[in-house]
Amino acid sequence: MDDYGPIWRFVLSALAVWRITHLLAEEDGPWDLVVRLRRALGDGFWGRLMDCFYCLSLWISLAISFWLASGWVEILLHWQALSGAACLLEKATTRAKNETAPGKISAP
Repeated sequence: MDDYGPIWRFVLSALAVWRITHLLAEEDGPWDLVVRLRRALGDGFWGRLMDCFYCLSLWISLAISFWLASGWVEILLHWQALSGAACLLEKATTRAKNETAPGKISAP
């Protein structure tokens, strides 16, 4: 990965954080493995963590920031920046739950 500059490493890492977080929080996964894992974790701390994209993105980005950065200041900055980038990607790719279909007008 040394062929890429720091910006590309960050962009690729942000995409990876979004993808892994989205898989774990929002998707069933191959052979329904992820949804079975979420069910098995139940309503405890770990189960609630798997249900919240924003919470989970913090933990996924922390792991990747240890690999990406060197030194505590860089790790802390990358941790927050990667999670923030994943949250922005999630908002940009997710329709609002109360959004209507194209061409339809919603009642107030």
